Amino acid sequence: MAEATDDRLRLLIERIERLEEEKKGIADDIRDVYAEAKAVGYDTKIMRQIIRLRKMKPDERSEQETILDTYKAALGMG
Repeated sequence: MAEATDDRLRLLIERIERLEEEKKGIADDIRDVYAEAKAVGYDTKIMRQIIRLRKMKPDERSEQETILDTYKAALGMG
């Protein structure tokens, strides 16, 4: 039983290691795309904000924008 458990643990660890390596590769690819975007003149900080907004549900995004507008108005920025 212990040997089967040890094998299972080893397989799980190896799987996680492979996935971590894939994740690193994907992160490198994403970094390259941002570098390409910056090289042709896009603002990568704004692109990251757009991506974050696109991940949100429409009602969450609307609520966040409303709160931001409220804060900006309170600070005389709007």
